[in-house]
Amino acid sequence: MRPASRYCLAVSMATNLLREGSGSRKMKLKSLLLRYYPPGIMLEYEKSGELKTKSIDLLDLSPSTDVSALVEEIQRAEPLITASRSHQVKLLIQRLQDKLRQHSDHKFELFKVLRAHILPLTKFTLHKQSFIFITGSYDRTCKVWDTASGGELLTLDGHRNVVYAIAFNNPYGDKIATGSFDKTCKLWSVETGKCYHTFRGHTAEIVCLSFNPQSTLVATGSMDTMAKLWDIQNGEEVFTLTGHSAEIISLSFNTSGDRIITGSFDHTAVVWDTATGRIRHTYLAYFKAIFQCLFNWDCSMILTGSMDKTCMLWDATSGKCMATLTGHDDEILDCCFDYTGKLIATASADGTARVFSAATRKCITKLEGHEGEISKISFNPQGNRLLTGSSDKTARIWDAQTGQCLQVLRGHTDEIFSCAFNYKGNIIITGSKDNTCRIWH
Repeated sequence: MRPASRYCLAVSMATNLLREGSGSRKMKLKSLLLRYYPPGIMLEYEKSGELKTKSIDLLDLSPSTDVSALVEEIQRAEPLITASRSHQVKLLIQRLQDKLRQHSDHKFELFKVLRAHILPLTKFTLHKQSFIFITGSYDRTCKVWDTASGGELLTLDGHRNVVYAIAFNNPYGDKIATGSFDKTCKLWSVETGKCYHTFRGHTAEIVCLSFNPQSTLVATGSMDTMAKLWDIQNGEEVFTLTGHSAEIISLSFNTSGDRIITGSFDHTAVVWDTATGRIRHTYLAYFKAIFQCLFNWDCSMILTGSMDKTCMLWDATSGKCMATLTGHDDEILDCCFDYTGKLIATASADGTARVFSAATRKCITKLEGHEGEISKISFNPQGNRLLTGSSDKTARIWDAQTGQCLQVLRGHTDEIFSCAFNYKGNIIITGSKDNTCRIWH
């Protein structure tokens, strides 16, 4: 069993990383909430009159974990979990174990075809609660859709060029950010479609963006070689992150929100301190552009994917390269961690995908069957299935351990550029260059 300190990564969804010491005695626990993916318990508590949230992350939880021993371990590490709460915590962990025991052989069927925009789609993304999703388009708009009915709820109109980057402020989900080739980012209300702010300052197209987990900042990456952090309350620029010598094409925050990583055509990935805007590490190990860069859940590792046919795994603290993941015969077009950070998946223009162990850095299985390049790959929330989208006009569902193809989703008439599971793993959305999105139940 892991030491307790590795089980209990405390993250405040209201401010930033918490390291509570003697002041913990002044905290009052208000409620305990389950988080199924990745397994954990959310703690809502009051401190100095302010309501805050942090989590106990149980990334190594399994159906065979000794629950009583784990509860004792959590009590030693987390002052908010007193003896009077131990039984409640035990019941919550047992519910998480019951969820882990569930193995779905669900077969997906086409539910709805959405001819979403008058011009080609650029991106889509799901709300964490899955009841809505959004699409961006060359028609200069972003649309909000009802996942259950397939009906259009809102059109976010205001950009003067292609809407290329879109995001919800998950886990809250009450705001949408859109980034455009018109060099601006806009912040919208999910409920009303009202535009709260237009963020101006970039001198070239915005191609990537992300909210921090606390939903206090939105980050934008641009072809002007810079990233910017914006305050979503007052609409002001917080920092400009300068240091890249070519276009920024990828960015993401870590789980605690105190770091952001950017990937660029200059062959580097850079980690920045979000409190100061200063560079913490620069990763240079490629001969071609870094198209993807992301942290694992516990912020201990960074994964970068490059057009040089490799992915690299880095130690997030020291900045040292831990491994180079090889085996593909062509450019890697997408890569990701599973929710726990134990598995890594890569998708390539060679028409195959691979699954690696983050611990051993070894290839576990190879996914073969597509007849064209694979541009998108993602795990389901449970981590036992993979979803791939390909230029062969199909999406496929795979067993993440064996590499067996479990289902082929057919119907699109052009290449699929994106595909994703919802938070529960029981809905899939695919987006294609045939200018449709398809909802699969």
